Amino acid sequence: MTTCSRSRCVCPDTDLMDVLASRYTMQLVCIVDAHGTVRFSELESHLPDASTSTLSTRLRALVDRDILAREQYDEVPPRVEYELTRDGRSLARRTRSLLSWVDRNS
Repeated sequence: MTTCSRSRCVCPDTDLMDVLASRYTMQLVCIVDAHGTVRFSELESHLPDASTSTLSTRLRALVDRDILAREQYDEVPPRVEYELTRDGRSLARRTRSLLSWVDRNS
Protein backbone atom coordinates (compact mmCIF):
# COMPACT_ATOMS: atom_id res chain seq x y z
CA MET A 1 0.00 0.00 0.00
CA THR A 2 1.19 3.48 -0.81
CA THR A 3 1.54 5.90 2.07
CA CYS A 4 1.50 9.60 1.38
CA SER A 5 1.83 12.84 3.23
CA ARG A 6 2.01 16.36 1.83
CA SER A 7 5.74 16.13 1.35
CA ARG A 8 6.36 12.47 0.52
CA CYS A 9 4.82 9.37 -1.10
CA VAL A 10 6.31 5.93 -0.59
CA CYS A 11 5.50 2.71 -2.44
CA PRO A 12 6.85 -0.16 -0.35
CA ASP A 13 7.51 -2.57 -3.24
CA THR A 14 9.54 -0.37 -5.56
CA ASP A 15 11.04 -3.38 -7.36
CA LEU A 16 7.64 -4.44 -8.68
CA MET A 17 6.74 -0.86 -9.59
CA ASP A 18 10.05 -0.56 -11.47
CA VAL A 19 9.23 -3.73 -13.43
CA LEU A 20 5.72 -2.54 -14.26
CA ALA A 21 6.94 0.92 -15.28
CA SER A 22 9.60 -0.43 -17.64
CA ARG A 23 9.09 0.19 -21.34
CA TYR A 24 6.97 -2.47 -23.10
CA THR A 25 6.03 -4.24 -19.85
CA MET A 26 2.39 -3.21 -19.77
CA GLN A 27 2.08 -3.80 -23.51
CA LEU A 28 3.34 -7.34 -22.99
CA VAL A 29 0.77 -7.94 -20.26
CA CYS A 30 -1.98 -6.61 -22.56
CA ILE A 31 -0.85 -8.72 -25.52
CA VAL A 32 -0.69 -11.93 -23.51
CA ASP A 33 -4.05 -11.08 -21.93
CA ALA A 34 -5.62 -10.62 -25.38
CA HIS A 35 -4.14 -13.79 -26.90
CA GLY A 36 -3.87 -16.24 -23.99
CA THR A 37 -0.78 -18.31 -24.71
CA VAL A 38 1.76 -16.44 -26.85
CA ARG A 39 5.07 -17.42 -28.43
CA PHE A 40 8.06 -15.09 -28.36
CA SER A 41 7.89 -14.47 -32.13
CA GLU A 42 4.26 -13.34 -31.78
CA LEU A 43 5.26 -10.86 -29.10
CA GLU A 44 8.00 -9.55 -31.36
CA SER A 45 5.50 -9.02 -34.18
CA HIS A 46 3.27 -6.95 -31.88
CA LEU A 47 6.20 -4.80 -30.72
CA PRO A 48 8.40 -4.30 -33.80
CA ASP A 49 10.31 -1.35 -32.27
CA ALA A 50 11.44 -3.41 -29.28
CA SER A 51 14.76 -5.21 -29.51
CA THR A 52 14.93 -8.94 -28.89
CA SER A 53 17.13 -8.39 -25.85
CA THR A 54 14.74 -5.83 -24.36
CA LEU A 55 11.77 -8.16 -24.82
CA SER A 56 13.72 -11.02 -23.27
CA THR A 57 14.64 -8.86 -20.29
CA ARG A 58 11.04 -7.69 -19.77
CA LEU A 59 9.66 -11.20 -20.09
CA ARG A 60 12.23 -12.58 -17.65
CA ALA A 61 11.30 -9.88 -15.12
CA LEU A 62 7.58 -10.68 -15.49
CA VAL A 63 8.28 -14.40 -15.04
CA ASP A 64 10.46 -13.68 -11.99
CA ARG A 65 7.63 -11.59 -10.45
CA ASP A 66 5.07 -14.37 -11.17
CA ILE A 67 3.08 -12.23 -13.60
CA LEU A 68 3.83 -14.54 -16.55
CA ALA A 69 4.45 -18.27 -16.73
CA ARG A 70 7.06 -19.49 -19.22
CA GLU A 71 6.85 -22.93 -20.81
CA GLN A 72 9.79 -24.21 -22.84
CA TYR A 73 9.23 -27.24 -25.04
CA ASP A 74 12.02 -29.65 -25.90
CA GLU A 75 11.66 -29.34 -29.66
CA VAL A 76 13.74 -28.34 -32.66
CA PRO A 77 13.48 -25.47 -33.26
CA PRO A 78 12.91 -24.53 -29.61
CA ARG A 79 9.43 -23.35 -28.70
CA VAL A 80 8.72 -21.09 -25.73
CA GLU A 81 5.25 -19.91 -24.75
CA TYR A 82 4.10 -17.35 -22.23
CA GLU A 83 0.79 -17.02 -20.42
CA LEU A 84 -0.54 -14.96 -17.54
CA THR A 85 -0.46 -16.43 -14.04
CA ARG A 86 -3.27 -15.81 -11.57
CA ASP A 87 -1.49 -12.63 -10.44
CA GLY A 88 -0.97 -11.71 -14.09
CA ARG A 89 -4.69 -12.09 -14.85
CA SER A 90 -5.46 -9.93 -11.83
CA LEU A 91 -3.04 -7.28 -13.10
CA ALA A 92 -4.54 -7.49 -16.60
CA ARG A 93 -8.06 -6.88 -15.24
CA ARG A 94 -6.83 -3.75 -13.50
CA THR A 95 -4.90 -2.69 -16.59
CA ARG A 96 -8.07 -2.90 -18.69
CA SER A 97 -9.71 -0.40 -16.31
CA LEU A 98 -6.71 1.93 -16.57
CA LEU A 99 -6.67 1.70 -20.36
CA SER A 100 -10.39 2.53 -20.49
CA TRP A 101 -9.71 5.58 -18.35
CA VAL A 102 -6.83 6.64 -20.61
CA ASP A 103 -9.01 6.17 -23.70
CA ARG A 104 -11.79 8.34 -22.21
CA ASN A 105 -9.35 11.05 -21.18
CA SER A 106 -7.04 11.19 -24.20
